[in-house]
Amino acid sequence: MESPKEHIDLQALPNHVAIIMDGNGRWAKQKGNRRIFGHQNALKAVREVIEAGVELNLGYVTLYTFSTENWKRPKAEVLGLMELLVRTIRKETPILLENNIRLRAIGNIEDLPSRPYRELMKSMELTRDNTGLTLTLALSYGGRADILAAVNRIAAKAENGELIPGQITEADLRKEMSTHYMPDPELMIRTSGEFRISNFLLWELAYSEIYIAQKFWPDFSRDDLYQAILDYQRRERRFGMISEQINTL
Repeated sequence: MESPKEHIDLQALPNHVAIIMDGNGRWAKQKGNRRIFGHQNALKAVREVIEAGVELNLGYVTLYTFSTENWKRPKAEVLGLMELLVRTIRKETPILLENNIRLRAIGNIEDLPSRPYRELMKSMELTRDNTGLTLTLALSYGGRADILAAVNRIAAKAENGELIPGQITEADLRKEMSTHYMPDPELMIRTSGEFRISNFLLWELAYSEIYIAQKFWPDFSRDDLYQAILDYQRRERRFGMISEQINTL
């Protein structure tokens, strides 16, 4: 069977793809297993997407790994997720190095337990000089919290005279956000058929194209990523303008 990859225009790729990896628990429940079983089997989809991103030479992939709201889940599930995070980072770091992938993280990562925090920081340090794909994990992340933290830093700078109230720009605010190093996503993918962004990259998704996959995340494959990119390439991105204006740019 022909892969959707064969039809992708390699000159019109999104530079940054952000993904809400949804449906692990429901996938596991359908199979009569505990929710953690779904999270464990989600790693295959992560590898598929990262490998495809490297093949396509994407610049950035951001994965919504653990939200600020996820701390409210049952304690056993949270502990299982944190242990899985430790094992995954430890196992995958050599692969990141081999493929020139830089690992970064956004969110309140200081809230992580000590072991996953240490593994994360170690992997980010080991891969910091890599120049290929930038893989960002959104951990203990919430879009509202990120904007609020940036606003508080802006307010402190204004109070100190570093910024002038009334003359603060979007660029000033963006510099204070945890996502300051990445371009806005051109494409955001959410699995499991849910039509919401769940407090993910609220500022950055302002003009992103959104693709909803009906599959649960553990079943998501590289061909599904290719299909999402094909769908993205069929769309006309107008940024508030009309088609005639876009066609003259």
